[in-house]
Amino acid sequence: MSTKPAVHRQLNIKSGVAKRLLKEHILYAKEAEEQQRKLDKLIANNAEEWDVKSARRILEESHRMIKDSDNRLGKAVQDLRELVLRVKSQPEFAEDVELLHAEEALEEASV
Repeated sequence: MSTKPAVHRQLNIKSGVAKRLLKEHILYAKEAEEQQRKLDKLIANNAEEWDVKSARRILEESHRMIKDSDNRLGKAVQDLRELVLRVKSQPEFAEDVELLHAEEALEEASV
């Protein structure tokens, strides 16, 4: 993978993956908060047991999705970090725009 277009393509792909997974992780976290509010409301209103049980299952699934998206995001960030470090060591990519974009994506996703 020493040709510049191939490296640019990999930087773009891995940066895009990290950004997409970060958005996905944030959305799952928001969904879990919303499901928790619904569950709390059902409990406060003395809803039927089936409704409460169903809301709990949905909340548990949201938590599983958060954990899954967190794992996938961590792997994507690690892959991107390794690629960025490998590319930075090559002098022909010293001031490369694609590398800078990849570093920005890495910084966003690492937070």
